[in-house]
Amino acid sequence: MSVAVADHLLARQDEVLERLMALLRLPSVSTDPAYAEGMAATRDFLTARLRELGLQKVQLLDGGGQPAVYGEWLGAPGQPTIVIYGHYDVQPPDPLDRWVSPPFEPAIRDGRLYARGASDVKGSTLIAVETIGAFLAAEGKCPVNVKLFLEGEEETGSPSIRRIIETHRELLRADAMLSADGGRASTSLPTLNTGARGLCKLEVTLRSARKDMHSGRYGGAVRNALHELARLVTTLHDAQGRIQVADFDSDAAPLTARDRADAAALAGDEAAFYANTGALPHGDPAYTVRERITLRPTIDVNGLWGGYTGAGSKTVIPAEAQAKITARLVPGQDPDRARERIVEHLRRHCPEGVELAFSPPGGNAPASTLPEGHPLLIAAEAVVREIQGRDPVRARIGGTLPITGIFREMLGIDTLMFGFAMPDEDVHAPNEFFRLSSLEEGLRAWPLLLSRIGESSAAEFAPWRYATQA
Repeated sequence: MSVAVADHLLARQDEVLERLMALLRLPSVSTDPAYAEGMAATRDFLTARLRELGLQKVQLLDGGGQPAVYGEWLGAPGQPTIVIYGHYDVQPPDPLDRWVSPPFEPAIRDGRLYARGASDVKGSTLIAVETIGAFLAAEGKCPVNVKLFLEGEEETGSPSIRRIIETHRELLRADAMLSADGGRASTSLPTLNTGARGLCKLEVTLRSARKDMHSGRYGGAVRNALHELARLVTTLHDAQGRIQVADFDSDAAPLTARDRADAAALAGDEAAFYANTGALPHGDPAYTVRERITLRPTIDVNGLWGGYTGAGSKTVIPAEAQAKITARLVPGQDPDRARERIVEHLRRHCPEGVELAFSPPGGNAPASTLPEGHPLLIAAEAVVREIQGRDPVRARIGGTLPITGIFREMLGIDTLMFGFAMPDEDVHAPNEFFRLSSLEEGLRAWPLLLSRIGESSAAEFAPWRYATQA
C-alpha cells in the first residue's frame, strides 16, 4: 500500500511543489497584527485543500487567538487514531534587506526552495497533508485514523493551545501524535527527533527607590537598581556556567547511556561550533556541548533594561530595573516548580530593602520524550532503516515544541517528530530554505510510516496512554 501511495505522490511531485510555493506566498506571520490578512488567507488555503482531499469535519478550532485548522478521516475501525500536527504560522521576515530574494516570493536556487516558512515548517507540514490525500486518492482509505491539527500560534509559544484542547477535548482524543515540526538533527546522519526541552519564563522588576535620582546629587550614597539587578542575575550561575539555583534540577530524569551515546554521535566539532558564532565556551564542564544544548536544563537572561537608553546621556540613577528570564527544562522537571525555584533564589539573594516583583505564571511547557518501546518509535526506526540502510540516531531538540508536552499532559499521548527540515536551513533568519531533496524524501517516507503504524492495532497503543484530568 505505501509503495503505491509513494508512487502516486512522486508522480505528482511537481504539483506538490507548486502547491507548496503557493502556500509560501501567503504571509502567515502570527506575531504581527499587520499580517492578519495573510493568516486568514492561509487558513482559507488549508481548509479548502483538506476538503478537496476528502477529509471530514474540516473546521477552525478557536481558543481566543489564531485558530487551528482541523480535519479528520476516521474510516479505519480498530486501527490507531493519530493526530498529525503541523503549524501554518511563520516568523517575521525581518531584516528584509538581508534576503537575496523576497521572503514571500518563493525562489529555487541550487536545489533549494527559499522563502520564509519553507523549512519551518510549511514544507514538512504539506508533505504530511498531501500524504493523507494520496492514501485517499490511491487506495480509498488510510491505514490509520487521522486527525489533522495545524496550529496558528507555534511561533508565539502556543498561547491558545490549552484552551483549544479544553474546548475540543473529545474531538482531539487519539492514541498518539506525529509532528511534522521538529526536523532532522544532522545533514549527514539519519536521525529521529524523539523529544524536546520544556520551558518556563518570568519577568523580574527590581525597585531600589521611589524615583530616579540625579547621579551628581545622589551617586555614591544610594543603590542603583540596574547595578542590583545585574548582581542578582549573576548569582544564577557560577563562573563556569553551572546553575546555582537550589534543587532546580533535582527532579530531572537522569541521563541514560543511550542518551549520552546518541549525543556523542551528533556532537560534531566543538571548536567549529564556537567559531561559527564567535561565542565563548561556557556551561557545566561535566557535560559535552551537545549534551548541554539538548539534554540538560538551562537558565538564561534574555533581556535586561532600565534607566535611560535614548540618544546622548542622562545622568540618572535608575530606581527600577527589569529582566526577562527563561529556563529550558528536561524530562521530569515540573515547569511551575522550576519557575518557583528561580523566584525563591532571586528573593533569597536580593539585598534587604530592595523590592522584587514577578510577572504572573503562564506560558510554561513541560519537556517531552518518546519512551523506549513506543509503537511510534518502533515504526519510525524501521522506516528510517529501510530507507537509509542503517539505524537512526535518536535526537532531542534543544528548543521547545509546546504541543508535545501539552498534548501528553492534557490528552495523555506521546509525540514522534517526523519533520524533514535540516539544521542548516536558516530558520528564523533571512534566506530560510528547504531542500528539494527533502521534499522527495518526505513523500517517500510518510506513506511508509503511516503504513507501518497501521500494522499495530489501537489496542496495542492503549498501554502507552497516560491518565489525564478532564
